[in-house]
Amino acid sequence: MRFSSKELYGLRAMIELARHYPEGPVPLSNVAKARDLPLPYLEQIASSLRKAGLIESIRGARGGYKLSRAPGEISIGDVFRALEGRLVTLPCHLQENCGIFEDAECYCTKEVACAARDVWEQVHSLMSGVLDKITLADLIAQ
Repeated sequence: MRFSSKELYGLRAMIELARHYPEGPVPLSNVAKARDLPLPYLEQIASSLRKAGLIESIRGARGGYKLSRAPGEISIGDVFRALEGRLVTLPCHLQENCGIFEDAECYCTKEVACAARDVWEQVHSLMSGVLDKITLADLIAQ
């Protein structure tokens, strides 16, 4: 199983914003520099996070981005769902994405013949539970 660069970069950016909560907005260029992220890609990620309601943008000279809720109220799962629309995509032995999404429905065209489907559903459930349990507050406390 692999996480996308969008998910990983987005999580790094959210950790940086959590470090500055509740100080106020942080310019995206500062987030990019602090976490060694490409600014143009981070702008796209920030747009998705804002649309999902996880961050707010503030305009002006003292503007930037800030978390819309406390770090303890935002999980890794929240961030990943905001960025990719699903929590976990699992591998398929047929070289396809299994397509198990948040609703745990398998959209694989070979679903009936998949001997590993039950295993992947259990893995999905466990991974979802872990990612939904760990918050930004947990990550910045480490």
